[in-house]
Amino acid sequence: MNTWAVIQTGGKQYKVSEGQTVAVEKLKAGDSGKVRFDKVLLVKQDNGITLGKPFIENAKILGKIIENFKDKKIKVVKFKSKSHYRRTQSHRQKKTRLLIEKIES
Repeated sequence: MNTWAVIQTGGKQYKVSEGQTVAVEKLKAGDSGKVRFDKVLLVKQDNGITLGKPFIENAKILGKIIENFKDKKIKVVKFKSKSHYRRTQSHRQKKTRLLIEKIES
């Protein structure tokens, strides 16, 4: 069974399939550690493709939070030549690693 879906979370879109682990923008979930995505843009199943306008009604993706972590450090440098202007900053984005358990459409 070759089922996958495209979901939207944190202002970004992710292609996910059952049993896959994916890192997304940090999510706030309760003590259960379960998440549900209702913003499903596309579902591809064996019998065809279902496309949402913009989202598919009654479709949901169920997942389980594995961990919250910080992504690798990104360096930001501002520089102007001949004026001795140099500024350096760094940033680490907070993310959540998920296990996609079930795709329902």
